[in-house]
Amino acid sequence: MWIADGWKDYEVIDTASGEKLERWGKYILVRPDPQVIWDTPKNNKGWKKMNGHYHRSVKGGGEWEFFDLPQQWTIGYKGLTFNLKPFSFKHTGLFPEQATNWDWFGNKIKEAKRPIKVLNLFAYTGGATLAAAKAGAQVTHVDASKGMVGWAKENAASSGLEDAPIRWIVDDCVKFVEREIRRGNRYDAIIMDPPSYGRGPKGEIWKIEEAIHPLIKLCSQLLSDKPLFFLINSYTTGLAPAVLSYMLSVELKRFHGSVEASEVGLPVTQTGLVLPCGASGRWEAR
Repeated sequence: MWIADGWKDYEVIDTASGEKLERWGKYILVRPDPQVIWDTPKNNKGWKKMNGHYHRSVKGGGEWEFFDLPQQWTIGYKGLTFNLKPFSFKHTGLFPEQATNWDWFGNKIKEAKRPIKVLNLFAYTGGATLAAAKAGAQVTHVDASKGMVGWAKENAASSGLEDAPIRWIVDDCVKFVEREIRRGNRYDAIIMDPPSYGRGPKGEIWKIEEAIHPLIKLCSQLLSDKPLFFLINSYTTGLAPAVLSYMLSVELKRFHGSVEASEVGLPVTQTGLVLPCGASGRWEAR
C-alpha cells in the first residue's frame, strides 16, 4: 500500500462506526467513511471536541454541523498551501491521501532533467497540479466545474504559484482530450482522478466503469514520444488496483515502461494502522 505519511498539518486521529476523526490544521472534523465498517471504542477526546461534524442522511447526502469553525482556513504540505472550505457531501476541498502520489511524481519530474508537460484531468482543486508545477512541470489543469477551477487558482496563489506555467481549463475532460488529439498537442505525463459518476458542463454523463477504459485509450494518443508517467486514481470499489494495472498495461504497451498499482492509505494515529482510501495505478518510463 502507498501511504501518505508526510503530513504535519493533517492526520486521521481515529476511526470508528462508519466515521473518521481528523485534524485539519488546528480544527477537528468528523466525517463519514464507507471503509470504516468496524465498531471500535471512541476513546479519543476529539470525538467529543470536534469543530465540524458531517451527518449522513438516510435518504442520501447529509449536512454539516459546525462548532466554532471558520468558513475557510488553510493547511500546508511541503511548501504548498491549500484553502479548505467544508461544502456539499462531506468534502473539504482536498484528498490528503493523494500526497503519496504527489511525492512520487514530483520526484520523477525533478529527476527527468528536461521540460515536462503534464495533463491533469478531473483536476478538482489542484493538489496534483500544484505538486507538478512546484516540481518544475508545465501543467494543463482540466475540470468540468468552473467553481473547482477557481478554487484551484486560489490554491495556486496561496502556494506562490500564480505565475507558474499552468493552463486552467473548464471543460468536459473527454471532449478536451479529443480536441487535443485533433490539435496535435502532446504531453509527457497524464494524471487522472475520475469520479465514480459525474456530469460535464453541458450535462454529459460520466460513469466510470463504462468510460474509464475508452478515456485511457484516448489519452495514450496524447503521450509524447518520451512519456514520463501516467497516473490513475480511483475511489470506486469495483476498480481494484489489478484492474487499473491491467488497463494501463494494455494501452501503454507500445511505450517502454512498467506498471504498478496499489491501494492508497492514511496512517491512523490512535491505532498505528492504515485507513484505505482508494487505489492508484502508475505507469512509469523505464
